[in-house]
Amino acid sequence: MSEAPILTFDAPNKLGKVAAVDTSRVLIAVENAALLPRASVGSLVAIQGTTAQEFLIGMTERVTRQLREETAPPDPMAPTTLAVEVVPDDALRVVLLGTYRTVEGTVRNRFKRGADSFPQIDRDCFLIEGGNLQRFMGLLGKDLDEKERLELGHFVIDQSAAAIANGDRLFQRHAAILGSTGSGKSCAVSLILERAHARKHANIIVFDMHGEYASLASPPAQKDGTKPMSIAAAFKIAGPGDLAKPPENALFLPYWLLNREEMLSMILDRSDQNAPNQASRFTLHVRSLKEGTLTAEKQTDVKATFTVDSPIPYKLNELIQLLETDNTTKGVGKTGPVKGEWEDRLTRFISRLAAKAEDRRYGFMFKPPDIALNYDWLARQITKLLAPGEGKHGIKVVDFSEVPSDVLPVVTGVFARLLYDVQFWMQPEKRTPFVFVCDEAHLYLPVREDADAVEKQALYSFERIAKEGRKYGVSLLVVSQRPSDVSRTILSQCNNFLILRLTNDQDQNVVRRLMPDSLGGVLDGLPLLDTGEALLLGDAILLPARIKLKFPSIEPLSQTRNFWQEWGEMAPDSVAVAAAVETLRRQSRPAEKNRLKHTNAV
Repeated sequence: MSEAPILTFDAPNKLGKVAAVDTSRVLIAVENAALLPRASVGSLVAIQGTTAQEFLIGMTERVTRQLREETAPPDPMAPTTLAVEVVPDDALRVVLLGTYRTVEGTVRNRFKRGADSFPQIDRDCFLIEGGNLQRFMGLLGKDLDEKERLELGHFVIDQSAAAIANGDRLFQRHAAILGSTGSGKSCAVSLILERAHARKHANIIVFDMHGEYASLASPPAQKDGTKPMSIAAAFKIAGPGDLAKPPENALFLPYWLLNREEMLSMILDRSDQNAPNQASRFTLHVRSLKEGTLTAEKQTDVKATFTVDSPIPYKLNELIQLLETDNTTKGVGKTGPVKGEWEDRLTRFISRLAAKAEDRRYGFMFKPPDIALNYDWLARQITKLLAPGEGKHGIKVVDFSEVPSDVLPVVTGVFARLLYDVQFWMQPEKRTPFVFVCDEAHLYLPVREDADAVEKQALYSFERIAKEGRKYGVSLLVVSQRPSDVSRTILSQCNNFLILRLTNDQDQNVVRRLMPDSLGGVLDGLPLLDTGEALLLGDAILLPARIKLKFPSIEPLSQTRNFWQEWGEMAPDSVAVAAAVETLRRQSRPAEKNRLKHTNAV
């Protein structure tokens, strides 16, 4: 028995006829005035195609009702009397989204994105509602294999239909989650991570700027007393309190991991007239020290091809000693000692380098444990993140909250670059794809025109991943409440968008520029979205749709506080304030550190 068509229309469903066609937009003259109130913005419309088996599917972006006066037909009983009546002049403006065919070759009931032909004038148009709507929305995820299905919630226009995205396509071509604060971004991220956790070998690294995803590694007890299972492993960039006895989950990014430009972006003052000399001597000595390490480790093959940017350990104090020798060495003249070639030209550079090295806030970089100078240390650290092994969580939440803001861009950039470079150089058949979830991306991925020297280093790394990562199995999920402050290059490489409520005009305009012109009207409703509602657009779903996101099982720690209620119930805690002052002084959160140490053992 053949499959019945999912779209069947009769006279009550007919809206009217095509009145005008402007490429992807169609103007429909409404003949059935009773249907107009049911055709709201976002409603779906079917336009008869070139054959009886074909319908062009569009989304309503404007509903218009105008009243006009026209002369009524003469009354046979009073033929000389002219009567004027008011009649509605109704219209819909629809943007074309795709094509539905009842039969396409051997396949029945097939929907594809894009219109194979433009509507013809006077073609019948129908409102998709009721049973037609339910069957059509169910069709969108029908052809997805179970391995590809990513259920995010339900469609707003049909709550009985699950909103299912193609998980492969969502990550293959990068994605962005954008929305104002309090719109539900963190919950959307947690939901996607929760769904990914069900995959046996999920490989996701979350850049957690505020510690809000720590709950995924150590879920709090529910109201009924039960405690959900953790879905992630917790790591943190080591803070000042972690230097003496680093916990197992503490991550260090030793200075020798930074390439030449990354290091100089933090240390070198390019306005200094001696900046070229300082950069030159730094480069020379770093290369020499790395060569010495390779010689001591008997790494002959590496020694033959390494560069100054190769991640090879060396001792920082030896670098400073070499620079100080340059800075104080006298030259030899005909009559005795003269001012040396580098004398006093490196003073400021050495001072800035020493100041960074002594500042405990930068201890994760300049005061790593002694073991971090071992040649094989790097491979072990990368393995913990990219191949943690059986029984370990594939989702890794990395807490960057104790990283000073002035070096945050370069730290995130180094972190991402290292993992990407390892994936790049790995044997193609051995690569397991992984995703960077870049939470609060506006903090370290700014618009290039507004970026300083440190931020540009991070941009270079992430923009490279955005442009080339797909080839090597590396993807980005960019999350931000201020898309207008995020690199345009990175956003332009995202082919999937989950857009929650956006109220700022600048942010809305950025999103509009990223979308096809045909979807401009669909985006007009962004300020009106409820919390947890989003527009899902892109390669991951056939039809741009407004969806209601499912609430995750484990809530992130970013839920909006109930100010008014808590002011009536909860008094300020003077003891907690005093304790916070001491925490500020020591730049460490002991309670959080202990919790993270515990959760990483999972």
